[in-house]
This record gives sequence, structure tokens and C-alpha cells, in this order.
Amino acid sequence: MELGFYIILLAQFLSALADNALLFAAIALLKTISAPPEYVPFLQQFFVLSYIFLAPFVGAFSDALPKGRVMFLSNIIKLLGCLAMLVGINPLFAYGLVGLGAAAYSPAKYGILTECLPPGKLVVANSWMEALTVIAIIFGAVLGGWILKPNLPLYQFFVAFSTPLIGYTLNAPRFSILIILLLYVGAAVVNLYIPRVQPDHIPPRRNPWFLVQDFWHSFLQLWRDPLGQVSLAVTTIFWGVGSSLRLIVLVWATLQLHFNLEQATQLTAVSAVGIALGSIAAAKWVRLESAIKVLPVGVAMGVAILGMLVVRDWAVAVVLLVAAGAMAGFFVVPMNALLQHRGHQIMGAGHSIAVQNFNENISILALLGIYAGVIRADLPLRHLFQDLGIETLRGHALRPTEAAFYTSVLLLAIFISSLMFWLYRRYRHVEYVD
Repeated sequence: MELGFYIILLAQFLSALADNALLFAAIALLKTISAPPEYVPFLQQFFVLSYIFLAPFVGAFSDALPKGRVMFLSNIIKLLGCLAMLVGINPLFAYGLVGLGAAAYSPAKYGILTECLPPGKLVVANSWMEALTVIAIIFGAVLGGWILKPNLPLYQFFVAFSTPLIGYTLNAPRFSILIILLLYVGAAVVNLYIPRVQPDHIPPRRNPWFLVQDFWHSFLQLWRDPLGQVSLAVTTIFWGVGSSLRLIVLVWATLQLHFNLEQATQLTAVSAVGIALGSIAAAKWVRLESAIKVLPVGVAMGVAILGMLVVRDWAVAVVLLVAAGAMAGFFVVPMNALLQHRGHQIMGAGHSIAVQNFNENISILALLGIYAGVIRADLPLRHLFQDLGIETLRGHALRPTEAAFYTSVLLLAIFISSLMFWLYRRYRHVEYVD
């Protein structure tokens, strides 16, 4: 790998680190304004709306400009989202602005790999990208929990210094957002050093209606291609499940492991360790032409998720999350590489990744909506559990959110295992096209 590839990795690490720390800061900010519990999944829904509505435009935007410049502009938009939170704009809307930057960033960060590297190196490159993103998730969760502590010496020093100047005390969540803003600044600076690569598949026209039609054409092309179908379906399922699972782990940590918010955020990072291990294993043992053979691992991942229903010891919880994460990394990295390869062959990297983001974020929006609905239905679910005798089996009355937690875990595990099994049965004989 050349130096330019490692510059891309550094830029991705800083941006992903900020993205993941910001989620926890935004959740803490919602708590300071006494927002209802279902606002937490709403937060991520506002984030992904940009991926859906801007999908026809961000792919063309990514393919029309040098992708390093696209990544720079995207980080500036994320920075503006942080500023919006700092000045008091509703966290849902401000986080939506960050999502706008992320929507523009994603096609560029993956698309540049297909422009810089030959197909034979895409699985390895994706493994590097996923592993580093996972490390950013780990450190983002740790950083997010650490800088939220009101007794943090750095925060105490900042309050003592800044309060006389600005006339009020910046609370801990807003202080953490200020720190995260600096990470976006660092990512934007690194973006300036990404090697300039000649854009490919530049759209012949740039009027919005043409771009919508062009996107729809790309959407149909990818879904009609057998390899595109299976890789797109798998990545769509994976990101929808992962977004919901991340929030469910926070509930699991506080409800059954009795963790505080800082410890719970760190536990979410444990599964990321497993994803990194799975990504490394995929790079070592899985070739692009045999990517479909890893799908049964997704069935096993659904079974592992069921373990959350019975595990109440933190050490066992860590092992379970690492195992589930390793399975996820092992099957999603080859699918990502396969999708990028086919997309680059058919329509251009930026277009294909915009289609991928569109599908993945509809999945995220739908599953987070279902999860928010399950949270709202906690009381009726408790009555249902009583009728089924679950309280007798548990030995105590179900606590608030407990029935919703059990239901969401069960639904999620069944969903991913059954779909991955069906996809493997349907597509296992599809041949790789170089």
C-alpha cells in the first residue's frame, strides 16, 4: 500500500472517532433537556435521513470532484453541526446536520479505494478501513464517556477559565462537543493531503431531475445484478441491525449489568474489538470470489445476540460481544468489497456507494423506528409478559424498559438469522464475475 492510502486511513480514523464520540455527547445533551427515552433512537433517525434524501446527489457529487476535496467539505459540514449543538439548537436537528456531512463523506471514503487500488487489494483495503473504523468506534465510545464526566480536571479548568469570559457555565455535554469539534478540524486538515485522483464516471449533466433519474437507474442496475443483490442485501441488513443493537447494548448494560452511562458506552466498544478481529480474519482467509460463502456466519451472529437475554455477568458479556462482533466483521467485510467491486464495474464507485447508503439507511430508519415503537409499548408488553407468566420465571416484577428490552433482542435475533439463512440458500450458487 502507498502512502496516500494511509493518509486516507488517518482521515477516516479522525472523522469516525469524532462521529462516535458525538453520538454519546448528543445522548447526554438530550438528558439535560429531559427528552423522552424514545428520543435516543430518534437521534439516529435524524442522522440517517440525509443519507436517504441526498442519495441521488451525493454519489454524483463524489464522482464529479476529487474525493479528498469531497471529504474535506463533508467534515466542514459535520463541524457546523457541532457548532449548532453548542449554540443551543435542538440536538435532533443539529445531529441531522452532522448526518448531512456524513452522507456526503461516505461515498468518497469508500469510492477512493476503488480509484487508488486494483480489485485484488479491495478486501485487504476494506479490512484496513473497517478495522480502523472499529478502533475509532472503540476509542470514540471511551472518549465519549470520559469527556462527559463533570469531575474531569480538564473540564473543571475550562469552566474556571471560560465562565468569566462568556458569562455562563458550559455544561459537560457541550464541553465534550467542543472537544469533538476539534477532531473534525483535524480530520479536515488531513483531508487536504489526500492524493488527488482523477474523478471517474463524471455525470454528463448536473440538474437535479437528471441526477434523480440517474440514481434510480443505478439503483435498479445494482439490484438486478445477482452479485449486487446479495452484497447489497447483506450490508443493508447488517447496518440496520447494528444501529439498533448499539442502543440495545446501552440498555442491557444499565438494566442487567448495572453499569453507569460511562461504563455502558465503553461496553458498546467491546463488540467493535470483535469486528476488528473478524475483519482481520476475513482479509486473511476470504477471497473476493468466494465472499458469498461467509453468509452462514450471519446466522450464528443472530444466535449469539440471543445470549443477551440470559447474560448478567460483565465478563461473560464481554466474551459474547466480542464473539458477535467477530462474526459480523467476518461476513460484512467481504460483502462490502464485493459490492464496491461490482458497483465500480457497473456504474462508478460514488454512484454504487450512494445506492448502498440509501438502502442501508432506510434499513436503519426502519429498524430504529421499530425499536422506538417497542420502547413506547413497554407497558403493554409488561402486561403481556405477566399473562405469559414471565414474571414468575424471573422471580421479580418486570422493571421499566425490561419487557421492551427482551422483546427487541428476540425480534432482532430472529430477524438477522432467518434473513441470512434465506440469502445463503438463494444465492450460494451465484458465480463471481471479474
